[in-house]
Order: sequence, then C-alpha cells, then structure tokens
Amino acid sequence: MSKPSQFTLLKQRRFAPFFWTQFLGAFNDNLFKTALIVVLTYDAASWTSLPSSLLNNLIPGLFILPFVLLSGTSGQVADKVEKGRLARSVKLLEIGIMLLAGIGWMGHHLWLLVAAVVGMGVHSTLFGPVKYAYLPQHLSQEELIGGNGVIEMGTFVGILLGEIMGAVLVSRPEGIALIAGGTLFTALLGLAASWRIPTSPAPEPRLKISRNFLAESWRNLSYSSKNRTVFLSMLGNSWFWFYGALVLSQFPVYARDYLHGDHSVFVLLLTVFSLGIGAGSLLCEKLSGRKVEIGLVPFGSIGLSLFGIDLYFASQHYTNTVAVDALGLLAQPGVARILADLLLLGIFGGFFIVPLFALIQSRCDPKHVARTIAGTNILNSLFMVAAAGLAILLLGRGFTIPEMFLTTALLNAVVAIYIFSLVPEFLMRFLAWMLIHTAYRIKTVDSERIPAEGPAVLVCNHVSYVDAMVIVAASPRPIRFVMDYRIFATPFLGWIFRTAKAIPIAPAKEDPWLMEKAFVDIAKALHEGDLVCIFPEGKLTSTGEMNEFRGGIAKITARSKVPVIPMALRGLWGSLFTRDRGNVFERSFARGIRSRLALAVGEPVAPDSATPEYLYEQVLALRGEWK
Repeated sequence: MSKPSQFTLLKQRRFAPFFWTQFLGAFNDNLFKTALIVVLTYDAASWTSLPSSLLNNLIPGLFILPFVLLSGTSGQVADKVEKGRLARSVKLLEIGIMLLAGIGWMGHHLWLLVAAVVGMGVHSTLFGPVKYAYLPQHLSQEELIGGNGVIEMGTFVGILLGEIMGAVLVSRPEGIALIAGGTLFTALLGLAASWRIPTSPAPEPRLKISRNFLAESWRNLSYSSKNRTVFLSMLGNSWFWFYGALVLSQFPVYARDYLHGDHSVFVLLLTVFSLGIGAGSLLCEKLSGRKVEIGLVPFGSIGLSLFGIDLYFASQHYTNTVAVDALGLLAQPGVARILADLLLLGIFGGFFIVPLFALIQSRCDPKHVARTIAGTNILNSLFMVAAAGLAILLLGRGFTIPEMFLTTALLNAVVAIYIFSLVPEFLMRFLAWMLIHTAYRIKTVDSERIPAEGPAVLVCNHVSYVDAMVIVAASPRPIRFVMDYRIFATPFLGWIFRTAKAIPIAPAKEDPWLMEKAFVDIAKALHEGDLVCIFPEGKLTSTGEMNEFRGGIAKITARSKVPVIPMALRGLWGSLFTRDRGNVFERSFARGIRSRLALAVGEPVAPDSATPEYLYEQVLALRGEWK
C-alpha cells in the first residue's frame, strides 16, 4: 500500500490548526511590513521628513532586532510552557499590536507604526521556537520531513501573499483603512486557529527563565555548539538565510534598473522564487523516502551555486531597455532563462533547508528543542545582518547586481565545501543518495528495525563494492562500517570512508595488531551508542552465493552486549560493482538503467544468540533466491 501524502496532515487536528496559525502569522507580518514600506517609499512626505531610503533599511532592521536580543529567552519560554497555550498568548499579543498599528494608520502616527514593527518582531521571535519544536512532539520520524516541507511551503507562500496583498491594498484610495482592518482581522483568524492546537506538554516545566536575555542567548548558542552536527546544521541553515537575504534584497533594484520593470516585475520575481521554495520543500518528502535525508543538503547547495552563477550570465544576455510591466517582461527574449534560474534557486533552496531543519529537530536534545531553534533564530538574524552589510560593501565598491548574484553563488560553493568537510556524513549520504537515485531503484523491507537510537551491530551479506552506500541510504542515522584495510587505503574511497569514521580491519595472519585495534575501536563505538556494520563473510562473493560467516561477530558480542540486526542485500549480484566474471561491458548494460534491488532487515538477535552460524541462516533466509 502506498503511504499517505504529506498533504493528509492538513486534514488532521495534530497538524492543521498549527499550520494555519503559523501561516496567518507569516502572512500578517509581511502584509503589515510591506504596506508600511510602500507607503514610506511613495508617500513619505505626508508621514515624515526622514528620507525613505533610511526608513526602508531601518524597518527590516527593527523587525529583526528582537530575534537577536530575545531568541534565547523565547526558547526557554517555549520549553517551559505548554505550546498550545503559548501559541494563543502570542496570538493575543498580535491582536494588541495590530490594534496599536490601527491607531497609527488612521492617525498618521509613524512612531506607533514603528513600535508595531518592533512588536511584530517580538511576536515572531516568541513564536519561532514553538514553530519547529511543536513538530517532533506530534509527528513520527518518517513524517518529519513531509511536515517540515509543508510548514516551509506555507511560510513562504504566506510571506509571498502578504507582500503582494500589502503592496496592492495600500495603493488603493482607501488603502490605509484596508490595511488597518485587514491586519487586525488576520490576527483574529490566527487566534481562532490557535484554539484548536492540541495539548503539547512542556519538556521542561520547572525551567527557570533567565532575566538576563543577552546572557541566555549566549548560553543557548554555547549549549548547541556541544553537539557538533547540530551546530553545524544550524550554521548551514543560517547560511541559507544569508544567501536568500542577499539575493532577495536586490530584487527591487534588479527589477527596476536591469529588467526595466515596474513594481509588478518585482512581484513576479518574488513569486517565482517563492514558488520554487515551496515546490522544493514539498519535493523533499518524495526524494527523501519519508526519512530525514541529509544527502539532499549537498544536492541543494550544488543547485544554489550552479543556478546563481547562471543567473549572472542570463542577466548579461538580457538586452531590453524599454520600460515593461510583468506581462511585457514575459515577452522579452532571454527572460525565460532568468525566471527559470530563480525558480530553480528556490527549488534547490528547499532541498537545502528542509532536511537541515529536520536534522536539527531529530538530533538535538529533546528537552532542548525550542532553545535550539531559538539559537538558530539568533544565528539567522546575525547572518541576515551580515548579508545586508556585505551588500552595502559590494555596492559601495561598484559591484553590479548580477555581479552580486555571482559573488553569492561562489561564496556558497566555498561555504558548502567547508561545512561538508567538517561533517562528512553530509557527503556520505549525498553519494549514497545519488547512487540510489541514478543507478538503482531500491526497496527497503522492514527498515524501521534499524534502531533510531542506541548501539547495535548490523550484519549483512557482502555482494558488491557499493554495499555500504546502499545500507547508508536506508539507515536513519550514521553507521560506522568495518572494512578491509586495503579498501580503506584506496585514494578516493579511502578518503570517503575515513571521513565517515569507518574502522579498518586486517586478517590476523597479515596484521594482528590492526585486527585487535579494530575490535577495540568497535567496542568503543558501541559503548558510545553508535551503529556498527560488519560483513561477516570477510570478502566479496565471487559466485553470488554467500560465503561462510567468520567468528569476528562472536568476539564483538562477547565484549559488547548489544543487539545484532541481520540484513540482506538482494539484486546486486551481476551488476558492474560485483566480482561477477562475466563481460564487464555486458554487465554494464544487461541490467538496464536503474535496476531494482532491495535491502531486507530482520528481527534483532540477542547477543547471546548471535553465533556466526545462526546469523548466516538469518541473512540467507532474508536474501532468499534473489541474488
């Protein structure tokens, strides 16, 4: 039976009320901010004597300021207070802010509107940790990617619709009243949606809220940095916001000065990019096989660089100099390439950010999820401020907007290489994901038997040179592989497996010291709670039949009393990566493109029962007749 689509979550009370609460919040933020920026851009004289250029940079900065100052404290609050109650409190705060803004709109009091901008920044700062800490409490592990994808899609669609509606409504004769009434009505809808959010118990109800919010923010980041993978994922997430802020902030000038378009052209660019983000976020569930697939992160990063670079070249080939609106732009030669680049930037951005959020949620301390998300918000804000600073610096040095796109894309490549070298699991999962989605169609049988946490030994038949990649692609977490020291020493594969912390082993007659060291390293890995995978045959099959299991597994379970999970690979024999003695070229094409294979996972075996003979029988039964 096919598994339900991620969109079925929108019909369920555990997800739908929360989705609409956060969607309406994102919509209202941007409806209000965009309307204010448009008014101060085109009608500044009736509101203030300050230059509109100053206000247009000041307003986004004031909105971000609470994220920098209060995210640490908001994370504490989200871990201490039941999340449904907290969401309703935040929505009541939003109603108060919109009432204040309404007075400012109708009375032409700019200082009240600026105060409301800061208030909405506080509103979003308080709701941010709730937004992502809520999901792990109500979604299973296999629903996490799909749920995050729908949330990201909803967020960006809410942002897009808010910006479009803000620009359209405020330009009407009665626009001020429409914005004042519309933002208040949206806040009331958000409160109504929040009343149906199910109870979400606080993980740390006895937590004491720190009064020193700056110290708490620093403590928050310090705590998160102890989990290296999570912290680097937080930095990767923040890098995406740096990239997005730097690119999106150039859209108005790019639309006006390079595409020679009016405001509708800016809206078109924003729409295409936002639709791409939404599509990429939703596609993550399909491409990841409904698990937290961080192999998509390098894939997304590659796309962000490639299409950012192509956007520079596409901009150079755009030759129109006549003023156009959105419809007129679509008729210009070369514009299809520009829009395609923006769409693909959004799609690959979705591939990049959704798995990172899911990884942060699934790998951080369950009692510290909200505070970890709050720390992410702090980093996001700092990176966005840094993006604005870099944009000012580059423009001051005479860079054109297309050159800024190119610079950002090249910077992204450098940052990606650095992060993936620090966390080789990303690269390992990416290579496994690419293999499985290009050369093979893999089916997993009972893969949920691979434990999501805690130590275990995985044992599997050894059919090909890519067995480890197939197993990695099916596992929900990193695996320490035990492998022949000669493979470990090969130039390229050896580097991959070294960075993935594989454990080299040698036969006792060749290197007894290395063999004993391997067993010590295995015991240490299991003591630390890792998954360890061994191929008990000790060598690749040369006939397609399983070789006898050696005694190493008994030595491992004698030292470490952990469960042993038998697994079997099916369908790999005869492929290009096996030791089949048939013609190499015939083997390359005989199986066709994307041939089928399977990985079957058996029931855990107690360590006292995990003899080589018993495990051999279990793996052989799992494999069956399909080699």
